[in-house]
Parts: sequence; C-alpha cells; structure tokens
Amino acid sequence: MRIVIVDDEPLARAVLREFAAGDPEIELVAECANGFEAVKAVAELQPDLVLLDVQMPKLDGFEVLELLGRDQAVIFVTAYDQYALRAFEVHAVDYLLKPFSAERFEAAMGRARERLRARTPTPVEEIVREVNPRVGHAERVLIRDGPNVHVLPVDSIDYVEAQDDYVAFKSGGKQYLKDQTLAAVERTLDPARFVRVHRSYVLNIDRIAKVELYAKDSRVAILRDGTRLPVSRAGYARLSELL
Repeated sequence: MRIVIVDDEPLARAVLREFAAGDPEIELVAECANGFEAVKAVAELQPDLVLLDVQMPKLDGFEVLELLGRDQAVIFVTAYDQYALRAFEVHAVDYLLKPFSAERFEAAMGRARERLRARTPTPVEEIVREVNPRVGHAERVLIRDGPNVHVLPVDSIDYVEAQDDYVAFKSGGKQYLKDQTLAAVERTLDPARFVRVHRSYVLNIDRIAKVELYAKDSRVAILRDGTRLPVSRAGYARLSELL
C-alpha cells in the first residue's frame, strides 16, 4: 500500500513515518508539509492512501479533500475537533486522533485496506457539508488543475455554469472546471451576492448590467462584459428579491 503523509508539523510527520516503517506492506512515497504539496504529490504519484492532517495553514484538510476527490482514499489525522469527528463517524471515514498509538495506526491501516479492496469512495461533499456551518460562506474557491491549484477569490467570480459532471467557474474571461455539482457550489456562496438564475447558472449579481424580457415567462441577464445568460421564471423571482 503506497501512502502519502500530509502534516505541517515535522514531529507529527516523524511519528507517522516511524509507524509506517514498522509495517512491511506500507511504502511511503511522499511527505508533504502543506496542502499544495499534497495535491501535487497525489497527482504525480497516485498513492493508494493519503494520511491527511486537518488543521493546516493555507489549505486545511477539508480543502485538500475537495481537491483530491472521492476516488482518493484518505485517513484524517487530527487533534480534537468535534465537527470533524462527528462528520467522520457519520460517514464511516477513519481518522487518527492525536496522540495515537502504533496499535491504533495499524487498526486504521487495516480498515483502509478493506476500503481499498471494496473500492469504497470517500463521501467528499457530505463530509465538507458537515463541517462547513462553522466557517460561513466561502471567500475563495479552490480548483485543481492536474498538479496545480488555482485559488479564485469569490469576488472575482462572474458566474458558475453546470457542464455535465462538472461546473465551470467563469472569472475575468477565463474558465476553470471543477468536479462538483452546481447545488454544492450554491451552498458555499453568499446568497446575498450569488443567485441561481437558471438550473444551469449561478450568477454574481454585481456583474449584472440589465435584465431583459426574452420570451413569455423567460428573461435574459446581460452582464457588464456583454455575456447573456438565461433567467428562468423561478430564477427571476429569486433575482428580484435581491435587486
């Protein structure tokens, strides 16, 4: 089992390294001191399992989880955090509560092997939704592009469009694709600033130049850059409450 260790504390990485070295079936392929390094390592090395610290600067463990996606097996490593522990227990994702013993580490590895054999996906959106109430609305959006991570301030987003199994964040004339549902995006954004104007579009109301009648019960939003987006009857009702 090929693993990657992610923790910003050198001592914590050393403990995990020591425990991993005691298991002949584990190959440690990378150690990462932050979330950006973790995303790059996972993209390049394709490990079986990531041991992921929750409390980290720049990118915390949940942001890294979103970037890695549900196909990446993860064991969270954390100091006591009631929101996180509840989410892990509800969704049957294993975690190591600091400080932990070699025996607890081995037990977690055993469960990880079972999940890998069963190809059990990680319930990313469900876990993030459990812990999001404590952080409020998103101030930035993180998007993985291979080994790289784009950090989009929410203020820079013009609109978000559903595209098959992805969403496209439109910002400053550029497009950034993310493996996420439009409903999940909508939940993270401030509803006083972003509104679902159509089943396929969430719009930043600051970008609107005008809204015109297009057909019976149908309208179009014209943005400051000239972009035209459809507005459904329900979307117009939501939009009217904000404008």
